[in-house]
Amino acid sequence: MHSIKSALADAVDALTSISDSALLDAEVLLCHVLQKERSYLRAWPDKLLEPEQQEQFWALTEKRRQGMPVAYLIGRREFWSRDFRVSPDVLIPRPDTELLVELGLNLIPPDAPFKLIDMGTGSGIIAVTLAAERPHAQVIATDLNSAALEIAKQNARHHHITNIHFYQSDWFNNTPDIQFDLVISNPPYIAKDDSHLQEGDVRFEPQTALVAAQQGLRDIETIADGARGHLKPQGHLLIEHGYNQQHQIQTIFKGLGYDKVQTYQDLSGQPRVTYGQWNK
Repeated sequence: MHSIKSALADAVDALTSISDSALLDAEVLLCHVLQKERSYLRAWPDKLLEPEQQEQFWALTEKRRQGMPVAYLIGRREFWSRDFRVSPDVLIPRPDTELLVELGLNLIPPDAPFKLIDMGTGSGIIAVTLAAERPHAQVIATDLNSAALEIAKQNARHHHITNIHFYQSDWFNNTPDIQFDLVISNPPYIAKDDSHLQEGDVRFEPQTALVAAQQGLRDIETIADGARGHLKPQGHLLIEHGYNQQHQIQTIFKGLGYDKVQTYQDLSGQPRVTYGQWNK
């Protein structure tokens, strides 16, 4: 039988070649098996694992060694200090997207009515976070993938969110007839021949949530075009995109008639979210 300390050491040895965070990965997986916090591992390093715990831990470690993302192995990931359920049907929440949420919150009054739509919601991290932080807002969340939509609904229920409604829709094709104050989205924006699709966690994520035609620009253009018929005057459009797409996105927005077009940088200093205002 292995102790917590020795099991972690063996797991780190197995994971070092494929992960830059082998110790963290091993600790998160073992905490999942034991249903304990990481502080428990440090408090009880010599505690012996039960045979079934050891077997489950090694099975998860082997899947991680083969490249499976930790978030999919444990079925959750933290975002904006909240725990979200994830599965291979949805993208894994990333810190980059917190910029999109931050910009959205800056536009939504904390104590007044406001209508927004999150397009391609996936696990629902954007819609649920905005709905939780702005309870007076009316939030619509859409996704074409019914399995992803079910994950988003579960996350809304888990966080006791009541000001959000979900629609299965191919962008604006099946959305309610509402004029929105904000259209927000983290859509597919990677070109199908991008080499990053063969690296790391992305290999295991749903390609339909990552890849878009026209070198990653088609879905962004579709949303920006469709939003013109669904935004109130002075309504806002916020879209997350690739670090090298800033100029193309700005050109698309301006060509469609948006004003005050501006791109914001993420924590790494990369152009990540572009804004436009609809004044027509």
